[in-house]
Amino acid sequence: MTATIEPLTNVGTKRDREASARALAALAAIDGGGAHEIAIGQTKLKLTNVDKVLWPEAGFTKLDMATYYATIAPALLTHLRGRPLTLKRYPHGVDGEFFYQKRAPKHRPDWVATTPPIGDQQVDYVLPDDVRTIVWAANLADIELHPLLAHADDVLRPTVIAFDLDPGVGAGVVECCEVALLVRDLFTGLGMQSFPKTSGSKGIQVYIPLNDPNVTYDDTKPFAKAVAELLAQQHPHLVVFKQLKTLREGKVLVDWSQNDESKTTVNVYSLRAKARPTISTPLQWEEVEAAFEAGDQEGLRFEQDAVLHRVRTMGDLFEPVAKLHQPMPTLG
Repeated sequence: MTATIEPLTNVGTKRDREASARALAALAAIDGGGAHEIAIGQTKLKLTNVDKVLWPEAGFTKLDMATYYATIAPALLTHLRGRPLTLKRYPHGVDGEFFYQKRAPKHRPDWVATTPPIGDQQVDYVLPDDVRTIVWAANLADIELHPLLAHADDVLRPTVIAFDLDPGVGAGVVECCEVALLVRDLFTGLGMQSFPKTSGSKGIQVYIPLNDPNVTYDDTKPFAKAVAELLAQQHPHLVVFKQLKTLREGKVLVDWSQNDESKTTVNVYSLRAKARPTISTPLQWEEVEAAFEAGDQEGLRFEQDAVLHRVRTMGDLFEPVAKLHQPMPTLG
């Protein structure tokens, strides 16, 4: 029987909080491994191999993952609902083979929402619109959640500009923090707010919310590239904007290419398939500054208990990314 985790009460919608509480009660009642059928409200959901260890180093099981996702769901759904989702599945755990699944699985419950066919390949993505779908995806060993930057009702209109700051060999999260602060300062100079999060892996990501229905990738992608080029020009000892690994030693790639209709990026609050079950975690800018000034390469690494504690005490630091309207900037 998994340990009972108290539902979140300070984030998300009342409906999501209530569904989360029902899911957590059902998951806490599971006794033993194998297959179990649980009820989330009126929905019946079969879970399989719940005792399978997905993160061997941590002993973190599929049931542990489902429990985390059911708990964080009220905050998670603020940023995931309505977005086409690519599943990144690890049926044999983080040390085994994985695969990306864009098309919604054929054998899925009829209550799992999907998009209309999208793009040249006419892909029908999963729409992760409720708690039960999040738990269902966890049962498929969908460790990582990778949505588009746009909503399903208009996939050519991103809601954010996103920068993925990825350290090369010889650099780490401290260098990423330094570059993140450069990104922040640039956008502050443009009169705009930006929001940092850990990638849950080696880097930092910075999101600039737009939520402007008139903006397309034709606006955001060249602008993001121009920002990355400018930072590389101004700070050549620290920043690169080209993907070439030969250029990246000791430096940070400002990956602007994520701003594309075909690209996905890991969602905030998503688990990552690393040795430990680390999580893409929203940050305060003061934490980024402190990590950079202290040269702390480990202090911005968070797992389940730390993330849930942060949300209970700090709320959803990424909430403005889903709601804040800012006009598309120009570099002048």
